[in-house]
Amino acid sequence: MNTTETTIVRIYLSEGHAQLDKLLKRMHDLEHVRGLTVFRGISGFGDSGQVHSAKLIDLAMDLPLVVEFFDEPAKVKQIIEHLSEIVKPGHMIWWTVNSTMPD
Repeated sequence: MNTTETTIVRIYLSEGHAQLDKLLKRMHDLEHVRGLTVFRGISGFGDSGQVHSAKLIDLAMDLPLVVEFFDEPAKVKQIIEHLSEIVKPGHMIWWTVNSTMPD
């Protein structure tokens, strides 16, 4: 089994902003990351302190989103620099992990 270092990045967004489409297009078309997933939260709050929540009665359209992607550390470092134009400061975290690679 081969192992390699991989960096995982997590970006916090809000559904109500147009950031997601721009971010996904960039990550797919320009950055060509190895993998990316978008998670839709059922409840959360951000800078404003206002709680956004999904209830059965209504369809909330301003729920929290988490975009997570991974790739080689050197590539991720460059991507993070590029994303500073799109993602608000303090809304992106990353860490390094070991992952298995096919032989």
